[in-house]
Amino acid sequence: MTQANGRFPEGMSLLQQYFTDFTPAQIGQFEQLGPLYGEWNEKINVISRKDIDALYERHVLHSLSIAAVGNFAKGSTVIDIGTGGGFPGLPLAIFFPEVEFHLVDSIAKKLKVVEAIAQTIGLKNLSTQHTRAEEIKNRKFDFAVSRAVAPLKELWSWSKPLIHNRPRIAENELAPGLLCLKGGDLAAEIQASGTKPRQLPLTQLFPLPFFEEKFLIYVPR
Repeated sequence: MTQANGRFPEGMSLLQQYFTDFTPAQIGQFEQLGPLYGEWNEKINVISRKDIDALYERHVLHSLSIAAVGNFAKGSTVIDIGTGGGFPGLPLAIFFPEVEFHLVDSIAKKLKVVEAIAQTIGLKNLSTQHTRAEEIKNRKFDFAVSRAVAPLKELWSWSKPLIHNRPRIAENELAPGLLCLKGGDLAAEIQASGTKPRQLPLTQLFPLPFFEEKFLIYVPR
């Protein structure tokens, strides 16, 4: 499938600068995201107007930075806290078809968009829930992911009770924990959180102006 009206010219070519092992099915799913989000954003504003034409850089590639640094083992479960329009969870669900993703948000209309897009592109490993993470009880996940939803202190307090406390299984697998995407000077926020996260500047992965002062934060359980 080609990008509708050339609106998303970077599309797959941008993703394939950094990831080379996509299957034909994954390529088809990623290619559909531009036209589908463009269509839905006209009805329900889930992505800012200034960002929608840069969807693949500012939302899809940004989400996939988590995949660039960590391998979720087959059968893992991941909760996306405050997913909004489906980021980072939906691109990650395409990338990891054998991992279960549960996307939660307090705004139902945004989840409607996520559900419609997932159904259209045939994503079978994604579920949604209209709730706040702190209200989820009696359920555990291997990982929590999130993107700029709240300060790290709050994110960790919501995530920690939801994450399995177990060691990593495989050599190249991350231990259960929180992976969140953040920007700016994070020193005070990290100190206030009481955590000792690993911090990766995203320009090490994607040397593009958009990713300057953007970081991936990983807090092991």
